[in-house]
Amino acid sequence: MNTTTPEPKVVLVTGASSGIGAAVAEHLAAIGHHVVAGARRVDRIADLVDKVRAAGGSIEGRALDVTDRADVEAFVAAAVDRHGRADVIVNNAGVMPLSRLDRLLVDEWDRMIDVNVRGLLHGIAAALPVFQRQGRGHFVTVASIGAHEVAASAAVYCGTKYAAWAITEGLRLEVDPSIRVTTVSPGVVESELATTITDPGAQQAMVTYRAESIPASAIAEAIAYAVEQPAGVDVNEMVIRPARQR
Repeated sequence: MNTTTPEPKVVLVTGASSGIGAAVAEHLAAIGHHVVAGARRVDRIADLVDKVRAAGGSIEGRALDVTDRADVEAFVAAAVDRHGRADVIVNNAGVMPLSRLDRLLVDEWDRMIDVNVRGLLHGIAAALPVFQRQGRGHFVTVASIGAHEVAASAAVYCGTKYAAWAITEGLRLEVDPSIRVTTVSPGVVESELATTITDPGAQQAMVTYRAESIPASAIAEAIAYAVEQPAGVDVNEMVIRPARQR
C-alpha cells in the first residue's frame, strides 16, 4: 500500500459494489484513507473489503440502499459512532436503464429518480448535520456527462443527472465555506451501468456510444485529487471523459 496521504480521512462511498464506486473505494484506501463502502450487493462489498485489506488498505463494508432514507442515516451514523467523525461522502450510487420515452418504461424511470436523485438527497440529508457539527466535511457527487447534454433514449437519465448537478451546486452555494462540495461528471466509463438497459434500441445505441471508454480508476484518481486538496481549496466541478468522446 502506498500511504502517501498526509491526513487520512474517513470517506463514505455509496454504490461501492462495482464500477466507479468500487474503484473510488479501492483507490482511496490504497493511498491511506479509511473507507466505509456501502451498496445493496453485500457479496460484492465483502469481496471488495477482502481485496482492499489484502493489499493493506483500511476499509469496512455495509449493506446500503440509498433509496431508504433511514438506511442512509444509519450508514452515516455508524461511521461517526465508530470513528468519531466522517470527513467525506461520495454520493456515487446510480442506475442507467435508458429507453425512449415512447417505450413508457415508467417503472425504470421511477427507479432512476429514486436512486439518482432521492439517493443523493438522502446522502446529503444524512451527512450535512454531521459536517455542520464538525465544522468541516466534503460532499462529492458523481453526476454524469448527461448532466451537460441530452441524448435520444436518455431523457430521464439525463434529467436525473441534471438534477444531481443542480442540487449539488445549490448545496455548494448554501453551505459554509468550511464544507467543500465537488461535482464529478464522468463521460463513458468502463462499468456495469449499461447492463441495466432493457430497451433493445437503447442497448444498440450504447454499443456505438461506448466504443471509446476510460477505466473507472480515472474517476477515482480525480476524486482523490479533489479530496486531498488543502482545506481552503474547493474543487467545484470536473468533467472527465475519453479524449475521443466529443
